[in-house]
Amino acid sequence: MEKGHDSSSSMAASELYTKFARVWIPDAEEVWKSAELTKNYKHGDKLLHLTLEDGTNIEYNLDEKTKNLPHLRNPDILVGENDLTALSYLHEPAVLHNLKVRFTDSKLIYTYCGIVLVAINPYENLPIYGSDIINAYSGQNMGDMDPHIFAVAEEAYKQMARDERNQSIIVSGESGAGKTVSAKYAMRYFATVSGAATEANVEEKVLASNPIMEAIGNAKTTRNDNSSRFGKYIEIGFDKRYRIIGANMRTYLLEKSRVVFQADEERNYHIFYQLCASSHLPEFKNLKLGGADDFHCTNQGGSPVIDGVDDSKEMSTTRNAFSLLGINEQNQMGLFQVLAAILHLGNVEIKDRDSDSSAIPPNNRHLQVFCELMGVTYQDMSHWLCHKKLKTAQETYIKPIPRMQASNARDALAKHIYAKVFSWIVDHVNQSLRASVKQHSFIGVLDIYGFETFEVNSFEQFCINYANEKLQQQFNMHVFKLEQEEYLKEQIPWTLIDFYDNQPCINLIEAKMGVLDLLDEECKMPKGSDDSWAQKLYNTHLKTCTLFEKPRMSNKAFIIQHFADKVEYQCEGFLEKNKDTVNEEQINVLKASKVRLDLLVELFQDEEKATSPTGTTTGGRTRLSVKPKEVRPGASSKEHKKTVGCQFRNSLAMLMETLNATTPHYVRCIKPNDLKFPFTFDPKRAVQQLRACGVLETIRISAAGFPSRWTYQEFFSRYRVLMKQKDVLSDRRLTCRNVLEKLVQDQDKYQFGKTKIFFRAGQVAYLEKLRADKLRQACVRIQKTIRCWLVRKKYLRKKHAAMTIQRYTRGHQARCLVKFMRRTRAAIVIQKFQRMYVQRKLYRQKQAAALVMQTILRAYMARQKYQGLLRNHKAVFIQKHVRGWLARQRYKRSLRAIVYLQCCIRRMKAKKELKKLKIEARSVEHFKKLNVGMENKIMQLQRKIDEQTKDNRLISERLNGLETSHALESEKLKIEVSKLKGIEEEAKNNANRVTSLLEELERLRKDLTTTQKEKKTIEDWATKYRDEMEQMVAELKEENGLLKTEKNDLNRMIKEQSQQMTEKMARALAEETHQLESDLNEERSRYQNLLTEHLRLEERYDDLKEEITLSVNVPKAGHRRTDSTHSSNGSECTYNSEFAESEESSRHGEDVTRGMDTSLTLKLQKRVTELEQEKSSLRNELENREEQFQRARARDDEEHRKSRGAELEYESLKRQELDSENKKLKHDLTAMRQSLLGNAGAEAGAPGSAPYKVLVDQLNTLCEELEVRKEEVLILRSQLVSQKEAMQHKDEKETMTEPLHYAEDVHNMKDSGAITQAYLSLKETNRLLEGQMQQQRRSYDNDVEVLRGELQSLKEENNRQQQLLAQNLQLPPEARIEASLQHEITRLTNENLDLMEQLEKQDKTIRKLKKQLKVFSKKIGEMGAGQGESVSPGQMVEETVRPVNIPRREKDFQGMLEYKQEDELKLVKNLILELKPRGVAVNLIPGLPAYILFMCLRHADYVNDDQKVRTLLTSTINSIKKILKKRGDDFETVSFWLSNTCRFLHCLKQYSGDESFMKHNTPKQNEHCLSNFDLAEYRQVLSDLAIQIYQQLIKCMENILQPMIVSGMLEHETIQGVSGVKPTGLRKRTSSIADEGTYTLESILRQLSAFHSTMCQHGTDPELIKQVVKQQFYIIGAVTLNNLLLRKDMCSWSKGMQIRYNVSQLEEWLRDKSLMMCGAKETLEPLIQAAQLLQVKKKTDEDAEAICSLCNCLSTAQIVKVLNLYTPVNEFEERVSVAFIRTIQTRLRDRCETPQLLMDTKVIYPVTFPFNPSSLALESIQIPGSLNLGFLTRV
Repeated sequence: MEKGHDSSSSMAASELYTKFARVWIPDAEEVWKSAELTKNYKHGDKLLHLTLEDGTNIEYNLDEKTKNLPHLRNPDILVGENDLTALSYLHEPAVLHNLKVRFTDSKLIYTYCGIVLVAINPYENLPIYGSDIINAYSGQNMGDMDPHIFAVAEEAYKQMARDERNQSIIVSGESGAGKTVSAKYAMRYFATVSGAATEANVEEKVLASNPIMEAIGNAKTTRNDNSSRFGKYIEIGFDKRYRIIGANMRTYLLEKSRVVFQADEERNYHIFYQLCASSHLPEFKNLKLGGADDFHCTNQGGSPVIDGVDDSKEMSTTRNAFSLLGINEQNQMGLFQVLAAILHLGNVEIKDRDSDSSAIPPNNRHLQVFCELMGVTYQDMSHWLCHKKLKTAQETYIKPIPRMQASNARDALAKHIYAKVFSWIVDHVNQSLRASVKQHSFIGVLDIYGFETFEVNSFEQFCINYANEKLQQQFNMHVFKLEQEEYLKEQIPWTLIDFYDNQPCINLIEAKMGVLDLLDEECKMPKGSDDSWAQKLYNTHLKTCTLFEKPRMSNKAFIIQHFADKVEYQCEGFLEKNKDTVNEEQINVLKASKVRLDLLVELFQDEEKATSPTGTTTGGRTRLSVKPKEVRPGASSKEHKKTVGCQFRNSLAMLMETLNATTPHYVRCIKPNDLKFPFTFDPKRAVQQLRACGVLETIRISAAGFPSRWTYQEFFSRYRVLMKQKDVLSDRRLTCRNVLEKLVQDQDKYQFGKTKIFFRAGQVAYLEKLRADKLRQACVRIQKTIRCWLVRKKYLRKKHAAMTIQRYTRGHQARCLVKFMRRTRAAIVIQKFQRMYVQRKLYRQKQAAALVMQTILRAYMARQKYQGLLRNHKAVFIQKHVRGWLARQRYKRSLRAIVYLQCCIRRMKAKKELKKLKIEARSVEHFKKLNVGMENKIMQLQRKIDEQTKDNRLISERLNGLETSHALESEKLKIEVSKLKGIEEEAKNNANRVTSLLEELERLRKDLTTTQKEKKTIEDWATKYRDEMEQMVAELKEENGLLKTEKNDLNRMIKEQSQQMTEKMARALAEETHQLESDLNEERSRYQNLLTEHLRLEERYDDLKEEITLSVNVPKAGHRRTDSTHSSNGSECTYNSEFAESEESSRHGEDVTRGMDTSLTLKLQKRVTELEQEKSSLRNELENREEQFQRARARDDEEHRKSRGAELEYESLKRQELDSENKKLKHDLTAMRQSLLGNAGAEAGAPGSAPYKVLVDQLNTLCEELEVRKEEVLILRSQLVSQKEAMQHKDEKETMTEPLHYAEDVHNMKDSGAITQAYLSLKETNRLLEGQMQQQRRSYDNDVEVLRGELQSLKEENNRQQQLLAQNLQLPPEARIEASLQHEITRLTNENLDLMEQLEKQDKTIRKLKKQLKVFSKKIGEMGAGQGESVSPGQMVEETVRPVNIPRREKDFQGMLEYKQEDELKLVKNLILELKPRGVAVNLIPGLPAYILFMCLRHADYVNDDQKVRTLLTSTINSIKKILKKRGDDFETVSFWLSNTCRFLHCLKQYSGDESFMKHNTPKQNEHCLSNFDLAEYRQVLSDLAIQIYQQLIKCMENILQPMIVSGMLEHETIQGVSGVKPTGLRKRTSSIADEGTYTLESILRQLSAFHSTMCQHGTDPELIKQVVKQQFYIIGAVTLNNLLLRKDMCSWSKGMQIRYNVSQLEEWLRDKSLMMCGAKETLEPLIQAAQLLQVKKKTDEDAEAICSLCNCLSTAQIVKVLNLYTPVNEFEERVSVAFIRTIQTRLRDRCETPQLLMDTKVIYPVTFPFNPSSLALESIQIPGSLNLGFLTRV
């Protein structure tokens, strides 16, 4: 554990222990207490001045020896972290405080501590273990989600699949800490996530083993109501696809003594109480049981009932689990019979006969029941319970035993029987869970007892603590290994960390002459006792081992120093428990049982046979191995003599071997308090367990090195504020290195790895302090600037006012001053000129005199100077020549003397040298020396020549290389110059082209201007005409208003009478409609879920058939040869052949199927039948609901028609208005026709032409006539109304029939057809004008949109230009020029392309207008020709005859396709099975396959071939199912066939002949309706198929979107820099910085756009697209919200802003796609409210009220969860107080809602397929040749 000086080692203590610094000091009650420094600490101080949290001032004395300072507190921002290793200061008080805050304040029971998951028992049921939570954790990284047992299980499952290595989950802790529950949830996770490989429900069996093992191995203790009294290791086996195939269980050290003894407030094993609670059942009558208080084995603890537990229900659960695991009723009853016998045996009373013997009274009821249940004789059992047999070498004695020994023998027998039952159950559970196929890998879950210490510790506690010592050693080594691997991976210098090694303690227990060895040796001694064994321990270890101690006051106990604490063991009972003996004669009596139960035979057979295949030890306490061993014949007695300690040591060694061969995962369970109070944290108990379970050891190992680790990107993102702009480099690693060297001077406090930065303990807190100080300085600077601005603004206002006053005052003063200055200046000027004149005159006189005197003086001085210079020159010349002659003479004399001296000296030296040379010349050695010197000199010269040659060669080569490179470089430069010239020429050409294109554009603009002028003229005319029409319409409206007023007066009485009835009926109808719709949606949902289940069963049925077929058709070796002509390509087989083969194989495999799994087949058939019946009933119910809805609607329509009875009279009068205008309209119509015939040219129909004017005149005339006729109608109508009122008092029926008589009179009037035709013509004219106005409005809107688009593109281009300019400015000059040229070329090219595109659009528009002009001309010509037939012959002669092209009339096509019966398979194959959706969607019309299939169906209906119709529909449906099964994960395929299935369904409805579906048909389409067959049943089948395809589409989309949602919506920072990165621990979360492979919000939007465009291309119905989008957004919102609720690091203010921005982007996408009204936005409302909840203020009661009203779409559990998880990212944010959360809970208490925390992401909204008729004519459909459907014939 780190000390005070270690925590402050990052910098001087004086820098950390300053005023207001917070520290931890020891406390007797709370273990550690927080305090704050009130005075700075200085080196050498002996005490600290502190203030406690309650305000108390204290003085804390430092230790005089160590001088250790107290531990520093972490910053508040780090408190409550998911991983304890994320804390900057790693020590015991920090760990304890973090756990307490998470547990009590945030209600979080799981916390990571490096590789360990710390689980605190909440003593309360929490909703965090449902299937929705499992689905949320499935597939997630361990650091991404909040800590959870499911996260550990997912990590183990993922590593098993990724690393191909077996895994282990080690769950440990005290009794009552929650080990069994944690192990149970881990197994549930594996069973849920992986699923089973077969239909044998292996995962259910694995989970079913839990209630069985809890019933027989768990009991209530003082610490836990469901305490496991044995250890177990469950291996869950997986196949190669990582699905559960089986399991195996090993058990360790069953507490058999609990069968016969329980302490106060404790119970026996649960199974006994379950039996007693079920004794009233008929099948248990013969067991003769009673209540639990009636038996000695169950009433010793005095607490037979557990609160909240119903033992009878638990018994039912246990029996169901037995049945599920294959233990039949007979064996179950046998087990219960043996267990009941144990209860009766415990009640057998043994009395003293004398001091050395005992006896059982005759006819003991309980013993009789025991003998009856076990099938033994009463005499034998009562005899051997009170006697024992002694064997000597020659004789055998039967000796009575005293009462105490007899009672012990009775208890030993009960324990032995129970151990045998326990072992038998474990064996059969393993047999049931054993895998039928080969196991590929496994995950082991170890649920084993934690370290135990009680007031009295015996043999059981010794074995438990021994096992924990071994596990702790393995844990320490694994943690040390992981730390070392991390450092080596990051290439950090590794220094050996000193950690606690408990090998000496293990050696003390298990080594030779250790505790267990001496215990076994003592057990072998004839007179061995606990006391003698204790003395041996003292003699052996007391002086040699420091871990072994002897208590002061006892000679029958010993103390061992374990890794967690010292434990004192009482020696009494060690030998007896280690021997575990039982009377052999009692066993022989049981073997002779006469009860015919296989169970009893298996229980009490010989020991070697009784040993389970998995190696259960004698006594059933331990499991030795997984595989069965062969037992040697002579080994029985030897194996039987093994002690419990020896067996436990062997099984523990095997367990450690298994664990070392796997990758371990650790779960440490903590018991928060001993009183089982929910969410109550006792620091004393918690710190004891933390020390015992190794959590603090993990912290110590981490803190000894570099516990804090950051990636470079995370460090940069977090501490960017500490960097200056010049420090930020492109290389993040170099940037971080430079900054850290400046911030932290001591380089030993951090290390740079390959991908991370490693910090010593305390460094992150120091950096956080610097960051907070920097942010605080920034805040102060901002405040300073704002305050300065405010004060300056006020100051400037005052200054402006003062300056204004000063300006006016100074202005007056200045004017006065200027006046005075002007006068003064005038006087000065006068004075200046006067004085100037006087002074100038004097100056000129003096100047003239001075010049004369200067001239004379300067001439005299010049002459004197010249004479002096001349004399000096002559003297110098004479001296030069004299001195030169003297120097030459002196030099010559010296030279002659020197030469003479040299000659004399050289002559003397030469004579001496000559004499010496003559002497040397006479010797041979002289020549040798000369030669040697010459050789050396020659060699040296030769060497120098060689070196110079090499140098010359190198220099020449270098010169050649330089010449070559120079030539190449010059060549490259020439090429580049030529390229630049070419680019320049190309740019010139492009400029020329641009000029030409601009000219063309100008010409087009001129044309456009001309067109716009024409358009404006037409618009002006239309406006004028519209004004006239509006005036006319206004007048008509006024008259119509008068008519309506009269009408209202006449019908007021009727409305008043019917209003109340109508409102009442409307309300009732609305309520009934709403109820029916809700019921209909529920029924749809149930029906569609049943369809899904039905489809799954069908697929499973097909898979089973295929498996059976394969198992039947697989040939055995040498059995049969395969035909060589048989094709191996499965795709060549036709659809029919496949079905035929499957049917044949199913017939051949029928017998095999029955033999293999008859029960499974029957269950499947029964389930299919039930589903079909339920489906039909639901369908009938749905039809009944729809009929009720239709009847209600019809009833409403009938009532509505009755209420509108009076209005029908007014409608009948409308035709009377037309009758009076008959002749006038006829005449006007004839005139109009003649006018149109008179001018039938090309421009006859244009606005402003003569026919058009005539038409307008006629229209005006008609309007005027219409007004006159309306007045006449009003008079007539008033008379009719008066008649109606008179008759209304006589007969109510006559008033209703009168309008009908009038209507008949109107219909009987003459020439009604002509009147109708004129009226329709008037309507057509109005429609034409209205259409023109709407067209003009649409064109105006389109022009505005185009201009907006152009403006947006210009803005984007401008931004891009600015970016490119900024980039170019950063480049060197050469690269800048090249980039500029490249950019200019790109820009010109883009502009050229845009201009060409605009030109093409203009050409298309011109061609379109020309075509429309031709069509209008042709129509006018045809109209003139048609009218010409009614003209007289004379007129026809005058007309000029134009030639007319007569087209050839094609054969009339009826929209049917004919095919032969044998071509049906080819049709299905080409059109469905081998069709590529991508090509069809791009090149062909949407829904083409559906149209083709329907046209083929029409022909089969046309020829009345029911067999052909049936086979075609069946083949189509089966083929679609087949292609979806084959390519069901391809979105395009599923979308394509969903669209075509819906289109096929719509075609069946549209052409069914039903009037409700024929409303929108054309007459031609009505002719194409089906005539012979009613396909309503097939429509239902197709509707079911469409529902299945829709659900498959949703699943496919969900699989694609699922990996993107969390990363794009939560983790990725769409708004960069808003959210900061907090320190993380060992479990690193996914980085929020977008890497290359990270999904972003843009990825989600692109994927949604791809989905939408694909469905639109495939022609999916718009309503169906809306439903799909709504489902997509629900998945996005639900997954995002679920992850937010499970991730504490995501619940912050900045993350709420990110989420709201992301949601706004999704809404913008909906707006762009015009899908805002599809209901998708409403599905995001819970997520929006959660984001708002993160951002709102959370302090006062008003805030709580606002939150309650705001979050109406979130449940109470979700609101409280978000508030509990809310985590500040910066120190300026505040945590949510517990009181505020309780206020929220109180306000939301009355809400009626489900307690579910997470949203169900698997919900699929019920889908509907609204009828969408097609306007496409069947006869116009062309079949492309690419479909290979040439065999179809058009009919």
